[in-house]
Amino acid sequence: MELSVAEIRRAVQTALAEDIGSGDATTLAIVPETATAKAVMRAREPLVVAGLDFAQAAFNGLSAAVKIECMAKDGLHAGNDKILLRISGPARAILSAERVALNFVQRLSGIATLTAQFVDAVKDTRAQILDTRKTTPGWRRFEKYAITCGGGENHRIGLYDMVLIKDNHLAVPQIRDAMPNAIVAAVQRAREKFPQLKIGVEADTLEQVEHAADSGVDVILLDNMNPVQLRLAVQKIKGRAKTEASGGINLANVRTVAETGVDFISVGALTHAARAVDIGLDFEEL
Repeated sequence: MELSVAEIRRAVQTALAEDIGSGDATTLAIVPETATAKAVMRAREPLVVAGLDFAQAAFNGLSAAVKIECMAKDGLHAGNDKILLRISGPARAILSAERVALNFVQRLSGIATLTAQFVDAVKDTRAQILDTRKTTPGWRRFEKYAITCGGGENHRIGLYDMVLIKDNHLAVPQIRDAMPNAIVAAVQRAREKFPQLKIGVEADTLEQVEHAADSGVDVILLDNMNPVQLRLAVQKIKGRAKTEASGGINLANVRTVAETGVDFISVGALTHAARAVDIGLDFEEL
């Protein structure tokens, strides 16, 4: 996923307005308008970088006179004490933008770092790590961008770019009681309405797996199945659809899940449970 300059600037300007409000009282009170400063943004732990463009937009959003030198790139691993950016220019702008810049980079790098750990855990299997829609409201595209920085793949972006028939859809009476079964009927309706979109079906049981495979669906989401069930499901499907394991996936069990032969593993924790990594802004002597 690529992010546009315009959407990055909009998000950063909103964050700056939220933080600064009517003015950065501390900086305005004690830092002369003509003061200049030099600082570095530094990794304080090993991480995968994401979000540097947001940091640049934050500093330059307050002053075009701030000069920034990139010492790293999104998607690259950075060791402890690695300098990510060098910043110099008006001290007021650097101080007022500091927290917003760090918030973006720490959060997005945290997601990229956790994603890379999952990707590494399934190395040399056929499984690809996918994200989910369990994202921070308003930050979905940014968080999904961070997933790609960590080596993961994006699932559907929203409700509009893929049909995914889940258990609650199948529980609607008009679908639940349809013939020959709920899954086949739902897939047929989806194909007629949105022939251009991929269609996925969530299956909780091996019987539902069989129905989904018979329906000609593109992807079968194997929800909360244990490794034995996953292997049986993959065998039943026999390549008639792509397979995706979901539910209860963590770093301790993701390798076992991958070794069942599934094509994809979707992990909500990549976005809803990733911690912000430790990155700091250190001022240096001029």
